[in-house]
Amino acid sequence: MEEKLKAFERLLVIMDELREKCPWDKKQTIESLRHLTIEETYELADAIIEKDMPNIKKELGDVLLHIVFYARIASETKEFDISDVIHSLCDKLVSRHPHIYADVKVENEQDVKENWEKLKLKEGNKSVLGGVPNSLPSLIKASRIQEKARAVGFDWEKPEQVWEKVQEEISELKHEIDSKASKEKIEGEFGDVLFSLINYARFVDINAEDALEKTNKKFIKRFQYLETEAAKIGKPLSEMTLAEMDVYWNKAKEL
Repeated sequence: MEEKLKAFERLLVIMDELREKCPWDKKQTIESLRHLTIEETYELADAIIEKDMPNIKKELGDVLLHIVFYARIASETKEFDISDVIHSLCDKLVSRHPHIYADVKVENEQDVKENWEKLKLKEGNKSVLGGVPNSLPSLIKASRIQEKARAVGFDWEKPEQVWEKVQEEISELKHEIDSKASKEKIEGEFGDVLFSLINYARFVDINAEDALEKTNKKFIKRFQYLETEAAKIGKPLSEMTLAEMDVYWNKAKEL
């Protein structure tokens, strides 16, 4: 514990020095750091997908730096400092875990999630869904909405029911397309299909965001192999037939 405290103290000292002496760090505001924080968070998420532990360590450090940076900036206007941030977090963790710090009994993970949402409502949240950030990417937001609804009992009981809903939504989408409905109606049905698929993923214990990102990476790897092989024979992809490209694509799938 002592070594961890020393390491954190060292970070705080360095942050103070940078804020006081470095022209770039002195210029930063909470607003100017926002887009950089988002970028760092995505870089961490990418490292996690890749299971790259050395890079996860590095990106965690970058995210930690931003937390300390925000707190240092806020301390200059007496709004709050890093101690306030940490104590506020600790207080929330204790109050949200009465099964650890009080006499509430839980049987499983789902009980913990349900208690968490009930406590948030008691703390002043007007809606269970109020804690879902508006700026979240839509796929992640859909998953979080569904998880929060489940925490208060609004959910399907069996995966089979959800799969039936997926098929129903696909049929409705196809009907709108076949009947040449408006773009708005087709878009609405397409959104329903995606939402139901994300819901089904949750029921079969798959993170939809992770699954899609892994497919993205798989496609990129295969497509870049196709580009490389096409370059070897000196033929641009734009001049190749689909049949020719399929030969290399199938080879890429075997790698």
